Amino acid sequence: MTTTEAPTEFIEATLDLPVRYIDRSRNYYLTLGYDNPYRWAHNTEVPFTPMTRPVREARIAIVTTAAPYNPAAGDQGPWASYNANAKFTRVYSTPIDPAPDLRISHVGYDRKHTSAEDVNAYLPLQRAKEAAAAGRVGHLNERLYAVPTLRSQRLTTERDAPEILQLCREDRIDGAILVAT
Repeated sequence: MTTTEAPTEFIEATLDLPVRYIDRSRNYYLTLGYDNPYRWAHNTEVPFTPMTRPVREARIAIVTTAAPYNPAAGDQGPWASYNANAKFTRVYSTPIDPAPDLRISHVGYDRKHTSAEDVNAYLPLQRAKEAAAAGRVGHLNERLYAVPTLRSQRLTTERDAPEILQLCREDRIDGAILVAT
């Protein structure tokens, strides 16, 4: 064995290691030119309201980070490279019927081992409709909500989260399925 070859046992063991997203994110921020690494949100108190009725009787909303398809923004297909042009910057809502054309080319995910071919992997709208039809969910809200992925804790807590909460209150939502990509 030469010095550049690794034993098979080592290669197999390294294939089963978790992806260190925190380290990758910190390093990514430094390579972007920020003078300090990304600081993960840390909340000492997390507001939580238990549901007042069973899910099979509840009004449920879907909250996603997927972006509406924009033909002018370049490739947004299942195997598209990261595409910052496809980002959106404000909370939006859209009807679930017909199913909206939402994509995830604007977010960072492992494109080497995963694709966006199965929309239910990042927007499980069809599965939620099936659950509602089967009686496992009381009522699926007529519109879904979307929150941008701007990497700003301040914007998320001061602007986006309150807007999502307001939409939920307007639609009398009992619970939400958060689908972050």
